[in-house]
Amino acid sequence: MSYYLNSENHLDPGPIYVRESGQLHMVNLALDGVRSSLQKPRPFRLFPKGFSVELCMNREDDTAQKEKTDHFIFTYTREGNLRYSAKSLFSLVLGFISDNVDHIDSLIGFPEQIAEKLFSAAEARQKFTEPGVGLRALQKFTEAYGSLVLCSLCLRNRYLVISEKLEEIKSFRELTCLDLSCCKLGDEHELLEHLTNEALSSVTQLHLKDNCLSDAGVRKMTAPVRVMKRGLENLTLLDLSCNPEITDAGIGYLLSFRKLNCLDISGTGLKDIKAIKHKLQTHIGLVHSKVPLKEFDHSNCKTEGWADQIVLQWERVTSEAVKPRENSEPRMAAQHFYGKRSRTETPVKCPLADTHMNSSEKLQFYKEKAPDCHGQLLKRESALCQESKKRPFEDPENEQNSSSQSSKQKYVCLTVEDWDLLNSY
Repeated sequence: MSYYLNSENHLDPGPIYVRESGQLHMVNLALDGVRSSLQKPRPFRLFPKGFSVELCMNREDDTAQKEKTDHFIFTYTREGNLRYSAKSLFSLVLGFISDNVDHIDSLIGFPEQIAEKLFSAAEARQKFTEPGVGLRALQKFTEAYGSLVLCSLCLRNRYLVISEKLEEIKSFRELTCLDLSCCKLGDEHELLEHLTNEALSSVTQLHLKDNCLSDAGVRKMTAPVRVMKRGLENLTLLDLSCNPEITDAGIGYLLSFRKLNCLDISGTGLKDIKAIKHKLQTHIGLVHSKVPLKEFDHSNCKTEGWADQIVLQWERVTSEAVKPRENSEPRMAAQHFYGKRSRTETPVKCPLADTHMNSSEKLQFYKEKAPDCHGQLLKRESALCQESKKRPFEDPENEQNSSSQSSKQKYVCLTVEDWDLLNSY
């Protein structure tokens, strides 16, 4: 039986029957309003006109709604219909761990393939940019995977990133190439002291161009190598250009880098350049280059590893944090009062980067390839044998004196300043 609603919301009672004397009689409806409404039937409405249906998956906060919908993958078909499919259990677990990556105890012994996916998932959620959480998470990865997280780091002209993310930068281990050019670190910067740490003994290429270094900074950087044979002992390339406070005495500390193949000391405060060239050639075999070396064009050092995008995120976050300070109303009012203009957004360029220096003015050194000296060694051994035959008997006292003198010469190189520096570590 169908029902109808009129404008006054009266229900139709239908036909009414009354039993009289054992017979059923249908009673006629006397209500004119009801009869008139029955003549104009309208379709049945389940809800009134003002009612609307809204599909809500979750009425809680946005994070809860994201967790609810994060379990599905939504796609569109060719016909334009919305289609969804459930994510795999591995993806769900990976997302949960990446959201709580700072609570991981250790990743040592964990498979590298899965660790890389976990690192990418945490990076997509920008977990490494959060203060506190990012440092703890990054330390877990660097302790377990070392150079896989980052093998080469370029922070050229990014002094804001160094000042804001110093602890995160110090957590990187097993770096092979490090570019700190144009960062104005100075002799007393904490990062310069960190370079002598055992965690960075794997560095082979170090760029310290235009960092306000002096002889004291060079002495501090080379002290572990000169005294304990530790620190930057594997260094093969060093750029100290555009540091005018480095003098002839500071270059003398570099003679402890026996594995050095390329050196750039252009723009330093050297006085006796001829003596420096002779000293570098005789002690560590470095020859002055008449042509600019391609190793110092800063094109080889790039940020490489799992964390290459994290460095870009750090740079974006620090630049966004600085812009509101520079464009604040009190600062702009003060600049207007004192008649100063606001700083432009053009990055500060390193000195000597655009000016073309003559090849004679550049002090770049390289180590020549050693020729095959197998024959020379044989000749030298034969000459030593002949000398030993000529003087088979020698005074033992002279031998002891010579040995004592040679042992003394080994330890004469240590000065009082070096011992004071070692005691400070």
